[in-house]
Amino acid sequence: MRRFHILFLCTHNSSRSILAEAIASTHPSQMFIAHSAGSSPGMAVNPFAAELAMEMGYPASKLRSKSWDEFEKTDSPKMDFIITVCDSAAGEICPVWPGNPITAHWGFPDPSQVTGSDEIKRQAFREVMMGIRLRMDLLASLPLGKLDSMSMQQELKKLAQPSI
Repeated sequence: MRRFHILFLCTHNSSRSILAEAIASTHPSQMFIAHSAGSSPGMAVNPFAAELAMEMGYPASKLRSKSWDEFEKTDSPKMDFIITVCDSAAGEICPVWPGNPITAHWGFPDPSQVTGSDEIKRQAFREVMMGIRLRMDLLASLPLGKLDSMSMQQELKKLAQPSI
């Protein structure tokens, strides 16, 4: 079975993209080799994102904020998909990625901006996690090995629709 490299981008790579990396990496289909990065990393991984990622079985040792510079090098893994999960990163000028990855924007609200009790914050992170998981389930259900690039691009963009 072919596995697909997928890179999730968010400006700081501390919450949404970390959750997406963990979800795709632990997806039951085992179709994805997931990565995440940001244009301005350096913040610590949000503790609520880390908590959920580890609950999914994602190793704590892999939870770190990374620069997208790590993935634009010629010796970097060739990405099949690059998905932005925050509106800020979607609006930035991204590097030229090796290969010809299929790109899409799956925008989610920033759960780290939610105020209130820890339970309210956890719920915001869970909602983002469920939205990403739904899109990953739908992506995994597609016949990816049989679709041409244009069809995959269309399908990936369809998954961005909030009506899913």
